[in-house]
Amino acid sequence: MFRASGALDIMATILSPITNLIGMPAEALPMALIRPLSGSGAFGIMSEIVTNEPLSFLSYLVSTMQGSTETTFYVLAVYFGSVGIKKTRYALSAALCADVVGIFTSVIISPIIF
Repeated sequence: MFRASGALDIMATILSPITNLIGMPAEALPMALIRPLSGSGAFGIMSEIVTNEPLSFLSYLVSTMQGSTETTFYVLAVYFGSVGIKKTRYALSAALCADVVGIFTSVIISPIIF
């Protein structure tokens, strides 16, 4: 719904100058934003990119992002909820930091390997 409304494209356009500074194509930004929230949504974005441009750097980058990050909010809700942990303050910040590191690392490593 976020993507269909056009809000994701607007956000990607606004943040594209920042992503260009770190070497991430603006087309990969939706993947980086959706991945911590929804695994299936991120997989849908990745599969669309890979289907449209199968041998491109963008396909390689989003595939690397898919493999190097986690669906953070799902993991916190399901795993912590199943054992009754209610205070997720430090776990949430650590998990989001790990997602950011995974995204930045994929941006650094993908051009080297591609």
